Amino acid sequence: LTPLSWEEEVTLLQRELTRAYSSLQLERERNKNLPELKAFSSVEEFNQQTDLSVKKLMDFLKVTKILPVKDYMEPGLRRHIGEFIPEEKRNFFANISHRAPAVLYAHSTHWFEIARMKEEPHESLLRRNALPYNMWMQRSEGLATCMEETFMHAGLWDDNPRARELVWIMLAQRCARGLASLYAQANMINYEQARKFQVEWTPKGWTGDESLVGFEQHLYLRQPGYGSSYVTGKYLIEQLMMDMGRKQLNNFKLYNFFEDFYSTGIIPISLVRWQMTGME
Repeated sequence: LTPLSWEEEVTLLQRELTRAYSSLQLERERNKNLPELKAFSSVEEFNQQTDLSVKKLMDFLKVTKILPVKDYMEPGLRRHIGEFIPEEKRNFFANISHRAPAVLYAHSTHWFEIARMKEEPHESLLRRNALPYNMWMQRSEGLATCMEETFMHAGLWDDNPRARELVWIMLAQRCARGLASLYAQANMINYEQARKFQVEWTPKGWTGDESLVGFEQHLYLRQPGYGSSYVTGKYLIEQLMMDMGRKQLNNFKLYNFFEDFYSTGIIPISLVRWQMTGME
């Protein structure tokens, strides 16, 4: 169900790591006259800014009509906005959420889908409930990662260009941990070396609390393909977007694309592509 070999996944993640770092440098050049993003320094500031970030994201989706917006989406997202964490205890994702929360909330569209399963169960019994094994991780994590760039390109950060840098930092981190997991699965490096690789290739030294790194690499050793699924899944969705764009030409609309994509249910992307395009 994953139409990529180990070699192809390694090549893809190496390319995306290069693209993430080079894009980060270009963004920083563009923003060189702007002040750096400052992390939230108190519980009150965190609570205020996360509330505003949820509103910003939901208003943006309604105005731009990128995807169908349902009443259950915002409550689903708000249940997972996190809490204030002191600087010395922040891990990688807390370093993001304490500067521009909606960058991370773009990925947290996961929770839209969880809410959808309850509020709008799929008509097919086979696609209605969560599966006993995470065979659709490329679709789930790939879609969430794809949303980060999609929202950025659609203009979510036009009023805060420094936040665009965080999108590329997030992608680089996904590539770093995915490559580490692929190398470990191939017995090219061991567990400790995989942790070191992920820390070394995460931009700005933002790994933070390294217990997260250990947890992630241990998880990816138990579930081969999970570590790389964020990037490989994003690529497969971008490929599907290309297929639909070539098929529909000037009639292609992102709203229609995501409406059709969501309607297929939570199944592997290769099967989503087959249903939407007829291409095996």
